Order: sequence, then C-alpha cells, then structure tokens
Amino acid sequence: MKYALSAFAALLLAPLCHAADLPPAGAVTVIRTLPAKEATQGVANDRQFLYAIQNSTIGKYDRQTGKRVGGWSGDPAVFIHINSCEVQGTELVCAMSDYPQLPMWSSVEWFDTRTMQHTRTHSFGPSRGSLTWIDWHDGSWWACFANYDGDGGEAPRDHRSTLLVRMDTRFSTQEQWLFPEDVLERFGHHSASGGHWGPDGLLYVTGHDAQELYALQLPQAGGRLRHVATYQLPTHGQAFDWDALAANRLWTIDRQTQTLVNSQLPRPPTQ
Repeated sequence: MKYALSAFAALLLAPLCHAADLPPAGAVTVIRTLPAKEATQGVANDRQFLYAIQNSTIGKYDRQTGKRVGGWSGDPAVFIHINSCEVQGTELVCAMSDYPQLPMWSSVEWFDTRTMQHTRTHSFGPSRGSLTWIDWHDGSWWACFANYDGDGGEAPRDHRSTLLVRMDTRFSTQEQWLFPEDVLERFGHHSASGGHWGPDGLLYVTGHDAQELYALQLPQAGGRLRHVATYQLPTHGQAFDWDALAANRLWTIDRQTQTLVNSQLPRPPTQ
C-alpha cells in the first residue's frame, strides 16, 4: 500500500539526472513517510524500529505504528555532531565529528538498540577529515572522511580531499580512495553525508544537499572511485539506510519537515 506524501505535494520526481556517459538508472517511488522530530541528520532502521538522528539526540520509533517508543540524548559539548548510524546486531553504530569546529576530529559511537544507552567509543582524534558515515561490509569497516570548503574545512584541503577509507576490525587503514570528479562537483562545497554498500556490490552515496543517490564502484586500478549511475531522490541528501525489510528500498530524511521517507528504487544497474 502506498501512502500519501502531503509534505512533498509540490515535489515532482524529476527525470533521472546522470552524467552524459552513464546509462539511466530509473526513478524512485515514495512508499511511506513518518514524522520524526530528530530527523535532521540521518536515519537508521532494523526490522522493528526506525532511528532518527539529530546531532546529540537519537529518536527510536516503532516502524509499524510510527510511534516514538524511546530515545537517547547526550551532552552536546561531548556528542557534537552525530552524522549517521547503522544497526549491527543489537547495536547502533554511529559516525560522529566536531563539525564545524577545528581542528577536525572524529569518533565512532555505539549504542544498545534495546536500552538506547551509549556503550562504547573509538576516537580517531584529529585526522584526515570529519567522519560522516561508516559501514561494515565484506569483513571491513568502510568510512567516509569528509572535507569541506569554507566553514568546517581545514585548508589547504577542500571537499575534493574527501576520502573513502577501508579499515580492519581495529580501525587500521587498509586502503583509501578519492571520489569521482563529477560526483565531487555535485557535492558542491560540502561532501558525502551518507553511504552504504548495496546488495549488488555497488557503493551507494548521498551528498549534503542534492536530491541524488550515486552508485559507485571500486576502480580496477588507481585511487579514484568510479561513478556507475545516479538516482533522483525525493529528499535532499543527508544520511540514508537500506530498508531492513524490503529489497531495493531505502529510508532518507527531509530536514525541513523532519520526516522519515521510505522509497523504492528500480532494479539496480547491471555491472
């Protein structure tokens, strides 16, 4: 059953935007929306609950009824900027930074999804950028260290210095890649706010503002990711999560209306 999208009544799902040399990937279809007052940075989900993320606050919502059933709130002087989270077993794993403060430092924060209590931390300290998202895939941690133009950035680096970093279980660096140049142009002065590996073996990434989802691939050689396809989204960037209950569906957020949005993607592009 599809749900009415009153908050987005004026928004049309535009034709696919993609680089000239990329095949069309199709358009997404909005399935459902839920209000969540914490939906300003990102969203995560498991089979029972949705988690709305807002800097130093996380709201827990029953995914069937949409009712807020719990949450967590931390000291904003310590938990400055939680950017995104994902569920691993009974833990919520979150990427955090001190954006827009300087020097840039980052950490990973863990929460118990049952009690919504903070349980542990791993600090990267001042590093190669601001950690915006982290994803467990294929026996490794995959993390995005974002860089910015202007506020929140550290010269001489700018958004073009944003890195995808593959790390082992102890968070030791294994490999690093730059993002595709055309995707960096779409990021504008900001960077990659969300990212997850998909079941098709592609890395899917969102920016900070553009209504787009980028499908990326590791290169056969060199140090820059390859842009495979772009999907048009009904929401503006920020952190997303694959739907735990439905293939090719994802949850995104609309910051202006503080809404969680569930959308259906078309069949993933073939490689």
